[in-house]
Amino acid sequence: MSNLNALFDQYGQSPWIDNIRRDWLNDGTLEGLVEQGVRGVTSNPSIFAKSLASSSAYDEFLKGAHSSDPETLFEALAVQDVKDACDVLANVHEQSKAAFVRGERRYLDGFVSLEVSPHLARDTNGTIAAAKRLADEVGRANVMIKIPATKEGLPAVTEVLGSGINVNVTLIFSLERYGEVIDAWLQGLELAKERGHDLAEIASVASFFVSRVDVAVDALLEEGDTRRGTIANAQVCGAYQHYRQRISSDRATRLLDAGAQVQRPLWASTSTKNPAYPDLLYVDPIVGDETVNTMPDPTLAAVLDHGDFSRSLLQSTESIELQTKLLEGLPFTVSLAAVTERLEIDGVNAFSTSYDELLATVAAKIASV
Repeated sequence: MSNLNALFDQYGQSPWIDNIRRDWLNDGTLEGLVEQGVRGVTSNPSIFAKSLASSSAYDEFLKGAHSSDPETLFEALAVQDVKDACDVLANVHEQSKAAFVRGERRYLDGFVSLEVSPHLARDTNGTIAAAKRLADEVGRANVMIKIPATKEGLPAVTEVLGSGINVNVTLIFSLERYGEVIDAWLQGLELAKERGHDLAEIASVASFFVSRVDVAVDALLEEGDTRRGTIANAQVCGAYQHYRQRISSDRATRLLDAGAQVQRPLWASTSTKNPAYPDLLYVDPIVGDETVNTMPDPTLAAVLDHGDFSRSLLQSTESIELQTKLLEGLPFTVSLAAVTERLEIDGVNAFSTSYDELLATVAAKIASV
């Protein structure tokens, strides 16, 4: 049994990979990763840009394209990649559906995420329209549409879920915003129920970004402060504690009793940014039941090689509470609220910049082929 299979079978956490590449789809690499235990795929504009720039796998598609508009072509490329990845994950999705029906798990797996344009992060109606259009174009039961957890994104999350579409709520940095994401999910499922959708068919994850919090907080702590490299995982513990409380509420229970899946917390940005820290700092300590960890290639390879999940901070209520207390003991010079607000702004801007760079890469590819 691989470490990825053990992660899911023994600890209830689904390992996803934060990468999608046309050459992986062509040569069977993604299929091989699924055989080793990968249970889902996420992507973003930066990942697509790297794949386009470093591979000739898209050249034939671009040669036969009927448009020269970079954004139109990128969307066509992305939709096709996601369709094919969904097909690779289809068996995982079907097997998880059977486990869900048997009552063994409270969620489905085997999803591939496709993000709406980052330029829509402050546009509620634009996000709703794009999400519905992309879900329709992919046309797969195991596609998830990524919507950022901005203030403007939250009502879009509710409406898209209420339309029976799977949603990956991304760019969550704070516990406060995570609570609002859960509210948006609950409202979305209630709306879907009113509209007659089958709640069992609507999946969602809440993508909580991890390592970037330590990067920001460490910069505000003095050299040698023992709290360096601990606050991000302490926030994860707080998020997991919040998840368990909210999923047990009367409101959530009514929806689960009506057939709904839980909205799992997903730990994103889990590669270690500080080389002085262990390479699996944002994997091994945050393994918990009914969670997801989406990992870039090197982190996934490290898990396969030497992952040790027995030391997870999420395995006991005592360790979770102990970790969350770290958030209360920060010096007055460190405002988590200010840090996470800045991270959201920077995250939206970074994804928009990556998207513009992606379109420039597409334009350059068009010219070259």
